[in-house]
Amino acid sequence: MEDDIRFMRMALDEARMAADEDEIPVGAVVVAGGRVVARAHNLTERLGDVTAHAEMQAITAATAALGGKYLPDATLYVTLEPCTMCAGALGWSQIGRLVVGAADPKRGYSRFAPQALHPRTKVTTGVLADEAAELIQQFFRNKR
Repeated sequence: MEDDIRFMRMALDEARMAADEDEIPVGAVVVAGGRVVARAHNLTERLGDVTAHAEMQAITAATAALGGKYLPDATLYVTLEPCTMCAGALGWSQIGRLVVGAADPKRGYSRFAPQALHPRTKVTTGVLADEAAELIQQFFRNKR
């Protein structure tokens, strides 16, 4: 649990960077072999690309760093529950483990496509959930 908190804090740092760039504050970190191999945050505004979610950026960076398209020995830490698109990409990457901060009852994969993840992916939810949720809520409060 200690490692989960440490790596989720890194993902939260990424989410804060996204907020500073006026992006929806979602951050992601990929860990393999006990070391961070990728860090990312939402870039949809900067890139003008609706698919540039933190998870998608992190998957791309991690596969490049590790030299293969599959990530069965890696863990993705993400501050907000992935959407269906990201869950599908995580499923195709065969990510070994997914650690989620805040739930996303409106857009999260668990509501719409819980089968999108690879069957062997282990999921842990609620790590620093309050902090992650507050970051998102504050972002949207400031937008209104």
